[in-house]
Amino acid sequence: MRGLADIFDVPELRKRVLFTLGAIAVFRIGAAIPIPGVNGDAIRAIFNAQQSSLLGFLNTFSGGALGRFSIFSMGVVPYINASIIMSLLQGAHVIPALDRLAKDGELGRRKLNSYTRYLTLFLAVFQSFGLTIAITQMQAPGGMPTVIEPGWPFYCVTVLTMTAGTIFVMWLGEQMTEQGIGNGVSLLIFTGIVESIPAAAYSLFELVRLEEINLFAAIAIVAALAAVIISVVWVETAQRKIPVQYAKRMVGRKMYGGSQSYLPLKVDQSGVIAVIFALSLLSVPITIATFMPESSRNEGFMQFFQGGNYIYDAVYAGLIIFFCYFYNSVSINPVDLAENMKKSGGFIPGIRPGEPTAKHIEWILERITSAARCSSRSSR
Repeated sequence: MRGLADIFDVPELRKRVLFTLGAIAVFRIGAAIPIPGVNGDAIRAIFNAQQSSLLGFLNTFSGGALGRFSIFSMGVVPYINASIIMSLLQGAHVIPALDRLAKDGELGRRKLNSYTRYLTLFLAVFQSFGLTIAITQMQAPGGMPTVIEPGWPFYCVTVLTMTAGTIFVMWLGEQMTEQGIGNGVSLLIFTGIVESIPAAAYSLFELVRLEEINLFAAIAIVAALAAVIISVVWVETAQRKIPVQYAKRMVGRKMYGGSQSYLPLKVDQSGVIAVIFALSLLSVPITIATFMPESSRNEGFMQFFQGGNYIYDAVYAGLIIFFCYFYNSVSINPVDLAENMKKSGGFIPGIRPGEPTAKHIEWILERITSAARCSSRSSR
């Protein structure tokens, strides 16, 4: 508590914290403003019935905004997808121009950020149009329509509103990174996820009060939740430290080297990126299916992606594992690490410099990724 109070004693830090809190408040207000022309009761009924489906997961990442069909319904998902796509294109060396921009310093970074924003705009328009069509075709339990007056005027206004909301949220996250305490986009995602905690706690309290579950069961649920959170944080912050020895070398009249350090490799290098990218890929068939409402396969797509079946869960888990390894392969280059280590006079004890070092790093990375992904997947 003393450390928390000290934050407000430093003017610059106090300013950044207050700015971050204000930006989060703006985000939560926008997430509660519904788009005109939608039936809020029908939308809430649909999402309450599909908590375990793909739409339920997307609603969680949007902080409940999608379940209200608000102006921030898509949240930062298009921006995250665009950022991941740009990172993968750079790491996989698909577009050489992007690799050159990544090495051009501040100017190159600004150009890459501009390209990411343009890609975010394209993805926001595409996803908002597909989501709008999907919402108009849904019916809530009891036959309630989701849209009061569907038609092209509603489509245009809704797509424009949600696209503008996504761009605003993207800008808000960047401002939180620059003028707030940092990691603006991650803070917005975190805020959206923890938004449901008070309602969940109240629901659990009501179940205990109405004696639908006993007190010991409620305590067990809270303890299990705490164990899951602790295990996820433990895996997320864990590192595999590879010892590195630096040889002694003479530069002029001074002796350098002879010290021992380590190469830190995160156990869960991709973090939540693999999960988000898997969800984004799973949402593509639904978006495409919404453009063909009369197709006989449309209903089969929708039923499959409701979740709760073994095939869907297996595909979802497989995509998470695939993107975890794929992200690691493009974000960490063992060959470059080995070459840089060799140039600086470093080596791993017992491993020859050069190619053997690269293979050793790759061998370690594959195994820690496998163990971390299994534990993280079971926790989630």
